[in-house]
Amino acid sequence: MSEKGPTFKDIQEAHKRIKSFIHRTPVLSSKSINGILDIDLVFKCENFQKVGAFKFRGATNAVRQLSKQEAEKGVTTHSSGNHAAALSLAAKQLGVPAYIVMPETAPEIKKKAVEGYGAKITFCKPTLQAREETLKEVQNETGATFIHPYHNFNVICGQGTAAVEFLEEVSDLDVIIAPIGGGGLMSGTVLSAKAINPELKVFGAEPLQADDAFRSFNKGVLIPAGPPNTIADGLLTSLSSLTFKIIRENLDGIYTAKEETIIAAMRMIWERMKIIVEPSAAVPLAAVIENKYRLKNKKVGLIVSGGNVDLTKLPF
Repeated sequence: MSEKGPTFKDIQEAHKRIKSFIHRTPVLSSKSINGILDIDLVFKCENFQKVGAFKFRGATNAVRQLSKQEAEKGVTTHSSGNHAAALSLAAKQLGVPAYIVMPETAPEIKKKAVEGYGAKITFCKPTLQAREETLKEVQNETGATFIHPYHNFNVICGQGTAAVEFLEEVSDLDVIIAPIGGGGLMSGTVLSAKAINPELKVFGAEPLQADDAFRSFNKGVLIPAGPPNTIADGLLTSLSSLTFKIIRENLDGIYTAKEETIIAAMRMIWERMKIIVEPSAAVPLAAVIENKYRLKNKKVGLIVSGGNVDLTKLPF
């Protein structure tokens, strides 16, 4: 795959392409959270996106770029959750078959979602090697096109559309913070934000117990994730060469957050804003809580990445 990263023009074209198939998600704020933290915060709520996560943007853009021959054979990916659901629904909307490789340990809620969107699931052991080997078997059998969750030009373009909408609605932000796992959302966000307003500071937010992007960014070399141990199950993956390059060249920095702060932030959003967010989506607020002194007197935009959480296993 070419390592050429998207331009802002590519993201704008993606937005035109997918606009009528995605939700334009609400931008919300909370006086009580602003009062507690003494910071002016605004939230772009991708937990209200179709499939309950921003991933639907990238998947929709990728599926709608397939050639007729590719569309007939279908799409495939390996994913433990939101990307799997997003690709399944994006494919279903276009009448394209979807073949999803999922680890046996994926949350039940996410398995059910993927099945509900009509995809064919193949389960594998919960290791990257098992995922990749199973995916190859599925591809050999079906001829389906692999849509990577983040190491994919069209996926990154789609994810960047959330920041485009955010800044159309709130043009006076000083800072944008998005969660960082594989880096698809973060790459798209920083490319959009810096193109729209070069003065805007853009930061990633990552669990301290899965801080491979933080270490990679600061060392200037791509460090793969060790065995990450975090409640933020959407942020367990390593950056790819493509997302690392975009992030390294454009991002202003990465904040980390402790597990107890992530849980407290998740609970704060539930209690104060009355909206359901998954742990990964609470990581930007957790990063704000731990770096309050750096963000004083700033207007800070947070991208709330998703709301798919098993209600029988809440951490609080």
